[in-house]
Amino acid sequence: MGLISSLFTWPLLPVRGVIRLGELIQEQVDQELHDPTAVRRELEEIERAMEEGRISEEEAAEAMEQVVTRMTGSQG
Repeated sequence: MGLISSLFTWPLLPVRGVIRLGELIQEQVDQELHDPTAVRRELEEIERAMEEGRISEEEAAEAMEQVVTRMTGSQG
């Protein structure tokens, strides 16, 4: 019975591999998006850009709000 079931499921192994790869990529992205050090770095870069005059205060506030919203996962 095991041999017959493995013959029928064998063609699906590449599909399962692609699905698992997608899951691993999603987990990595979630980790990086919610990593406190990455968020802090991004907020510091926004602040530095504002101080150097590359972006306005309004743009900086909007960018910081987007980072915080992404970190908390809240929509609005």
